[in-house]
Amino acid sequence: MHYLKISDDPINVDALYQKLVDPQYGGIDMFVGTVRQWTGSIQTTKITYSAYQPMAERQLEKIAAPIEAQGGRVVVAHRTGTLELTDIAVFVGVAAVHRAEAFKWCQHVIDTLKHEVPIWKKEYDTDKVRWGN
Repeated sequence: MHYLKISDDPINVDALYQKLVDPQYGGIDMFVGTVRQWTGSIQTTKITYSAYQPMAERQLEKIAAPIEAQGGRVVVAHRTGTLELTDIAVFVGVAAVHRAEAFKWCQHVIDTLKHEVPIWKKEYDTDKVRWGN
């Protein structure tokens, strides 16, 4: 059963990992995204994340459902609010019978989340503020 959460709460990687552990799964793949300082030559000082929560949760459900229908388990947590450098912004974990599925599905979840889920970031750089997703 999947776990999908969008909130201001800090992300506890250990607790989320435990939601993936199950004797039926032989592969668990996780992605943890943090606030980085440099994007090329642009220096970021902090990021504020916001979301249209009802739609974001529906989109996450749509992403997780096909994976779970194939026997996998999906865990996603995304922070909102202002995050400092190195803070965890997103956790995606997928458990599957085999590692190849876990890797493939985990990448699919984070890539699809970035493109389809209404979560936006306001990046505070040393020279300006940028908006993105």
